[in-house]
Amino acid sequence: MRPLDRFLRARDLLVSLREDHEAAVREFRWPELTTFNWVSDYFDVYAAGNARAALVIVDDAGAVTTSLSFADLAERSRRVTRFLARLGVQRGDRVLVMLANVAPLWETLLGAARLGAVVIPATTQLTAADVADRLERGEVRCAVVESAATERFAAAVGLIRVAVGDPVAGWTGFADAYAEDGAAWLPAAPTAADDPLLLYFTSGTTARPKLVLHTHTSYPVGHLSTMYWLGVREGDRHLNISSPGWAKHAWSCFFAPWNAGATVVVHNYARFRPQATLELLARERIDTLCAPPTVWRMLVLEDLAAHAVRLREVISAGEPLNPEVIEAVRKAWKITVRDGYGQTETTALIGNCPGDDIVLGSMGRPLPGYRVTLIDAAGVERDDGEIAVGLSPRPTGLMAGYVGDPEKLSAATAGGYYRTGDEAVRDGAGRFTFVGRGDDVFKSSDYRISPFELESVLVEHPAVAEAAVVPSPDPVRTAVPKAFVALAPGHEPSRTLGLDILAFVRDRLAPYKRVRKIEFAALPKTISGKIRRVELRRLEADKQARGERGEHEVAWDDER
Repeated sequence: MRPLDRFLRARDLLVSLREDHEAAVREFRWPELTTFNWVSDYFDVYAAGNARAALVIVDDAGAVTTSLSFADLAERSRRVTRFLARLGVQRGDRVLVMLANVAPLWETLLGAARLGAVVIPATTQLTAADVADRLERGEVRCAVVESAATERFAAAVGLIRVAVGDPVAGWTGFADAYAEDGAAWLPAAPTAADDPLLLYFTSGTTARPKLVLHTHTSYPVGHLSTMYWLGVREGDRHLNISSPGWAKHAWSCFFAPWNAGATVVVHNYARFRPQATLELLARERIDTLCAPPTVWRMLVLEDLAAHAVRLREVISAGEPLNPEVIEAVRKAWKITVRDGYGQTETTALIGNCPGDDIVLGSMGRPLPGYRVTLIDAAGVERDDGEIAVGLSPRPTGLMAGYVGDPEKLSAATAGGYYRTGDEAVRDGAGRFTFVGRGDDVFKSSDYRISPFELESVLVEHPAVAEAAVVPSPDPVRTAVPKAFVALAPGHEPSRTLGLDILAFVRDRLAPYKRVRKIEFAALPKTISGKIRRVELRRLEADKQARGERGEHEVAWDDER
């Protein structure tokens, strides 16, 4: 059987069982592939003569700037394949792609993957130091970069340089690719299924970014689980709000929707504006929407019911979504935001799927293709503990490894499980509820505290835009929960407001969970937008060691 036929058989099974989760988990098996190139084996075949829109890009003003059919993209990306090969890029070479949401991003990903090059997606927010780190640790051979960012590569030596946009001295213009011969391009030999395809630098919430390597099957085929969770169908118009350079962009702006045959709609904005996104949802007739919790929290501040959307599926990803936000969307649009869970190292692992009975706060059940459980430090399965993925058999959607750090992979996969480092609890129906990063969960008076649980209550207060809870060292309780809070527009730090927020939380949490201190401050984040609690923990520990308190800090005892 051809590799394509094996892939399509697995995909079509999930499509046929899209609202029967138990049957999908029971019957689905990852296709067994020895050779596979998702672009030449699947995308080019699907795109042949296919005039349906594959990619639609809408600019900040709401105008459609790009609309390319599947056939268009296949043709243009073939030219890019030839272009890269002519410049000297070979199979296995690493190509750093640092572009915004513009058509050359998708054309380069397709073109490089067809060639067998290894793509390193990168956000345009990288500094010169970040770029230098990625070039060195990623052993980059070629960089495809927007013209405005080329100056950050000034120190690079021996690099094949391609600029997208205005001409730049010393850089080859990407537009030259369109002059290449668009005839079908064939590799010298088939791409092995376990050949490297993608190299991701993680967001680095707790440490230096890791280098996660994915193959020609682990993400292209592995994202069948993500396709199933999203509920996206052939012919849908799918909008994913995510920045290029991060794994979630590949999840929902590339592999999952195109595995289903859906149109990828992209909002290429300079700054996120909830009102503009709501207008786009209605105007572009979006069927399925995936957005991170931060976006959902901003959207529900608007009058959702005033926008005539036709959404069938709405999904949240990246971090757990607060139940009150889900309820606000349900009230306005009569649809439920479905949460899920996965990592850069994997595809979607756990999710609330179409047709599921959803319990607010739960991120759902294991997705087809994955055996997910919870284990303690000794590797014993239990109903609360670290989220772990069974490795017998090894799921296709799991990374090949951490580049340059084989010991880290060995530690993460010891005992027959891939350990995610995240903690959860599981109910009697098999639903998982996120507790927090293992590094973020802490003890207070011998009680385990989940920062996320406390943060979910804090953001219900109308003055709180975002919150991060960390342990504050305490001589009696070992540690007490302290919240760093970013205020919503129209609110200013004050002792009165601090006490009001503490009282608000006190009425909604058990005594051992109560936030004892609050500090108004900007929250440190990674360039992917995730809060760096590790930085706040260090900051608080240092303050306590010096006997200091924050400039805008209010403590529980201040009330007395």
